[in-house]
Amino acid sequence: MGKKGKLFLFGATLLSLAFICWIFKVPGKGTLNEHASNAYWPRQQIMRGVSWVAADSVSVEQLQQLKQNNIQWISQTPFGWQGAYNSPEIRLKTNASRAFWGESDLGLIHTTRQAKKLGIKTLLKPHIWLHDRSGKWLGDIDMSTEAQWQEWFANYRTFILHYAQLAQQEQIEALCIGTELHKPAVTHEGAWRKLIKEIRQVYSGQLTYAANWYLEYEEIKFWDALDFIGVQAYFPLTQNNNPNLLQLKKGWEKHLPDLARLSKRYKKPIVFTEAGYKSTPDAGIEPWKWPERGALADLPEAKATQALCYEAMFQSVWHQPWFGGMYIWKWYPQLRENRSYHGDFTPQNKPAAQVLAQWYAKP
Repeated sequence: MGKKGKLFLFGATLLSLAFICWIFKVPGKGTLNEHASNAYWPRQQIMRGVSWVAADSVSVEQLQQLKQNNIQWISQTPFGWQGAYNSPEIRLKTNASRAFWGESDLGLIHTTRQAKKLGIKTLLKPHIWLHDRSGKWLGDIDMSTEAQWQEWFANYRTFILHYAQLAQQEQIEALCIGTELHKPAVTHEGAWRKLIKEIRQVYSGQLTYAANWYLEYEEIKFWDALDFIGVQAYFPLTQNNNPNLLQLKKGWEKHLPDLARLSKRYKKPIVFTEAGYKSTPDAGIEPWKWPERGALADLPEAKATQALCYEAMFQSVWHQPWFGGMYIWKWYPQLRENRSYHGDFTPQNKPAAQVLAQWYAKP
């Protein structure tokens, strides 16, 4: 082969190699692989969110802090009030009071509209607040008779349809139809399917349900009727205080296959409707556990541990094909200069906020 022929062959080979490298670039660099890595949602639709704490007011300046941390979604949480785990009564409080203004209809509307000015979207996530003196929690709600169940669902219907109508009125982008209602959700599938149909008649946005990480999310049968799967992702990661990053990522490995199987079964993305860690040494042991009243004063603060828990979570789930986003628990409109707030779940003014901002900036 002559000199010109060899040069031509060499050039063609380089071009071919360049083309192959362009197709199979390392994910994370704005490549085709990366944008195809989510099986159900385009990468740009991933919910980069926080759980917004209701307060007595809210300003655009407070919401601007979210933009500075690359946060694009907030969840807002109004409450219905149930007196006992076996009582079908659910009370709806929608009027504004100073203490709970942000949970009132007026507060929800104002916060939503202020957020929209900055391009921030909302997941409306109504909860049942259970005042049960026997120590029962939401997942234990149970009725003695079928007639009582019918009454409970009738009251719940009134509760959730109120917020579905409010969400439609304000063009709220997503609505969570229930949170951690384990027993009602797994024992009355038909009632939930009927309720979902009724909600869709008045609300045109995305629907989800927020299932507890322990058993519930795998036992729900009506995921196919919703737009995405919601998981309260307080998975235990370690048995050690102040674990390192490798230990925390190892802890995620036992949970990822179950999440992948569920997403594949229903062909839906999974959104962590809540996820978060305290800035305490035991943050990765029982992430769901709220600090006892006054206990934070006796616990050493461990901001580095909280940040490592965030980093391990993001590294473990961000590029999973089923991952649809998350809402970090929790974000205050204004952080008080009080240590009890600095030791809790919020990442604000801590290294964890930098981890969140860096990952939320990724494609």
